Amino acid sequence: MWAWVNLANLLAVLKGSGAGAIAGFVSGLLGVSPGGILVPAVCITLDVDQHVAQGISLVAQIPPTGLGGVSEYRRRGQAVLVEWVVALSAGFLVGGALGAIMAGGLSDHTLRWSFVGYLLILAIIAALRSPRPPSSMLEEPAAPHGVALTAIGVAAGLSSGVLGIGGGLAVTALSTALLHLGQHRAQAMSLILTLLPLTIPAAAVYLAQGWMLPWWSVAGVIGGLWIATAVGARVANRLPERMLRPTFIVLILGMAAYMATRSE
Repeated sequence: MWAWVNLANLLAVLKGSGAGAIAGFVSGLLGVSPGGILVPAVCITLDVDQHVAQGISLVAQIPPTGLGGVSEYRRRGQAVLVEWVVALSAGFLVGGALGAIMAGGLSDHTLRWSFVGYLLILAIIAALRSPRPPSSMLEEPAAPHGVALTAIGVAAGLSSGVLGIGGGLAVTALSTALLHLGQHRAQAMSLILTLLPLTIPAAAVYLAQGWMLPWWSVAGVIGGLWIATAVGARVANRLPERMLRPTFIVLILGMAAYMATRSE
């Protein structure tokens, strides 16, 4: 009955849990979908190629692993309107499928350097964003237009499909830079997307293209994400906003540096 439980499978689950815990904590802390850190973490812990790492990331993000994190943000008053999420999701679904199709025609080497370039662009966008004056810290800007949110969703979806990430990095960076949302509010909106199975189209394309995934490792990743995201969100809501943006930028640059070393 328990023949399928062997040392190799248990080790795969443990390694996957480690990758998921790292990505989940960062996801909750910085309010991004976990894929941006999950792809490098999976590459480190499971030693798989870029296409497989991206496929694992997309499949692991189908369950609502960010539920605990979203609950923590809501408890701290960072509510997000349903219509914002709908507009983002519509664009994300379209961009995700297109991005996954594009990724199938790219080599591992090209994907890694694309990942590096994407992260550097987001870091620049986040760094150039003008800080909000202290007097406006509790004020919200006018509700963003649905077209703008949908466009951000398409950009996030494309990044998700091409690079196997959740698109949350793009949602957070673009929402703060272009829509002038506060960092906590942008992070809450980004994390809400993790509750929706928006990566299904992209994941289906990866699987249809024949990329075999280590399913025991995927199970471990999901478990790690589920637990650690809530912990990261709790820590985030205890930090002032002025600390979150520099942390966000440092994380992005760190991931870019790591992926650049793998691309040589």
